[in-house]
Amino acid sequence: MSRAPSVYTGLLIAAVLLFLPETVLSLSQRILTGPAIIVDGDTLVVNEQTIRLHGIDAPEVGQTCERVDGRRWDCGKTAMERLAQLAERRTVTCSGTELDDYDRLIAVCLSGDLDINALMVQEGHAWAFRRYSSDYAEHEAQAHKARRGIWQGKAIPAWEYRAQKWQVAAQQAPDGCPIKGNISRNGRIYHPPWSPWYSRTKVSVEKGERWFCSEREALDAGWRAPRWR
Repeated sequence: MSRAPSVYTGLLIAAVLLFLPETVLSLSQRILTGPAIIVDGDTLVVNEQTIRLHGIDAPEVGQTCERVDGRRWDCGKTAMERLAQLAERRTVTCSGTELDDYDRLIAVCLSGDLDINALMVQEGHAWAFRRYSSDYAEHEAQAHKARRGIWQGKAIPAWEYRAQKWQVAAQQAPDGCPIKGNISRNGRIYHPPWSPWYSRTKVSVEKGERWFCSEREALDAGWRAPRWR
C-alpha cells in the first residue's frame, strides 16, 4: 500500500528542485580562451567570466563520500584538485550558449584536445547532470562500472547534498534566509550552507554584513561566491 509523502520529504524535494540551477538566458555561441582559475569541482573562471561546466555536477568542496570499507574521504576537495590539474592556469577553451541564474556561462571546456567535462565524469569526480543533459551518461556508466571516485562507495548526489544543507540552515537562520554575507580583506563574500566555512562564518550586522535568501540576491547586492583555491 502506497503512502503519501511526509512533510519532510515534500520539503526536501522542493529544496532539491530549488537548487538545480535553471538556465535563464540564451545567447549566440560564446567562446572564451585563456588561463583558468578554479572555483570548485565544476566551476572555473576564464577572462573574468565564471563558467559552470555543462552537463556535470561535482561534489561540493566540503562534501565527503564513503569508501567501500565505510571510511569517509574528501570527494569534494578531490574533485576540485582534479579540475585544477586539468585546467588551472592553463590555456583552456570554453564554449557555450546559455547563462544560468547566477550569470555563469554553461560551457564545455577543453584543455588542448581533452574534454574536461567528460573526464571529470569518466574519472568519477562528478555526476552526469541528467536533469539538464544526457551528454555524459555513458561516461558516468563507465565510472560506475569501474567503481571510480564517487562510485567506490556511498555518495549523496551534489544537488541532494545542497538541498539538505539548505533545509537545515534555513530552519535556524533569520527569516529562513541562510546565506551568510561576510566582509573581509578579500571583499564581500557570501557563504551558502554547503560552504566548508559556513559554520565558522559569523554575520555581524553592525559591520554591514547580512543574510541573504538566495544566491541571486547576494550577487545583485554586490557579494561574490567564495573561491577555494
